[in-house]
Amino acid sequence: MKVLAIRGATTVSSNTREDILKESALLIKTIIDENKLDIDDIISICFTMTKDLDAVYPAVAVREYLDIVDIPLLNFEEKYVVGSLTKCIRVLMHINSDKNKSDIRHIYLNESKILRPDLSK
Repeated sequence: MKVLAIRGATTVSSNTREDILKESALLIKTIIDENKLDIDDIISICFTMTKDLDAVYPAVAVREYLDIVDIPLLNFEEKYVVGSLTKCIRVLMHINSDKNKSDIRHIYLNESKILRPDLSK
């Protein structure tokens, strides 16, 4: 088995606890489903959010909405770049897998599809 990484992102319509938790949970659930992951294969999940989001940490969604409580989670603020996408939550998930890198499905939802149009089919 080897360690692989999965990237993803989503956006929210407003800086509310409800929006951040709902979209964060959907993003993680979609990554798990699309990559056919077993929860035990997830090593860790790192989140970033743009500076305009501060109502709640996205990691809370993993614990409260998805009931995943034994995976290390970490939250960061995304580096601000003038003109960059706002209200954006990004994720980097590390997994143990026998898959090839080319088998990994990186997930971009909502307005974040503009970040990686090559991966957002």
